[in-house]
Amino acid sequence: MLKKSYHNFNSSFMFKLLEKYRGRIYSKFIKHVNFNNKSKLIDIGTTNIDLKHENYLIKKYPYKKFITCLSNQRLSLIKKKFPQIKTIIGDGRKTKFPNNTFDIVHSNATIEHVGKFKNQIKFVKEAFRISKKYVFITTPNRYFPLDLHTAIPIIHWLPKKIHRIILRMIGHKFLSQEKNLNLLNLNDLKKICRIIQIKNYKIEFIKFFGLKSNLILIINKN
Repeated sequence: MLKKSYHNFNSSFMFKLLEKYRGRIYSKFIKHVNFNNKSKLIDIGTTNIDLKHENYLIKKYPYKKFITCLSNQRLSLIKKKFPQIKTIIGDGRKTKFPNNTFDIVHSNATIEHVGKFKNQIKFVKEAFRISKKYVFITTPNRYFPLDLHTAIPIIHWLPKKIHRIILRMIGHKFLSQEKNLNLLNLNDLKKICRIIQIKNYKIEFIKFFGLKSNLILIINKN
């Protein structure tokens, strides 16, 4: 009973924390991304979950009919709630869109789930390719003390191999696999941009008690 109560408290706390964070992220989005009622936007990594902290951009972005959602999931719940949006099943590392298809490419908390670092490079490179004006990618900061996926502190600072062993031992088998969770830090994002030769970018932060909890990569192609 105690374990169940703790789990419920833990989930409730994390959901409220994520909802607060994502409100801050949207404030960053409207500050750094210029859009209007004709801007075409793609959200890569949309989840088929209707909770307050999920899919913040779809809920807040005012021009729903210009949103395309690309996901590896069937987005039946999202489509039902927002019938104006277009949904596509696909892979953000290799889409079928022509160059410069969308004015804005947005992705929230997805890049850490696409696998090894090589795949994360492919993910950003593809977002850059299909974007005409902006790329806006967010991810939790590996060097924030609390892992926002598990609500477990500190152990994600250990070498990744050891971190994954511990996750597997304590029952997080899915997240212990690199293909499902590969956390990034500030230098990782800078390295990705350097490898792809992206020059006009900035990295913003969401802070919690003064510590950088989330990283936001903003690329301007204008």
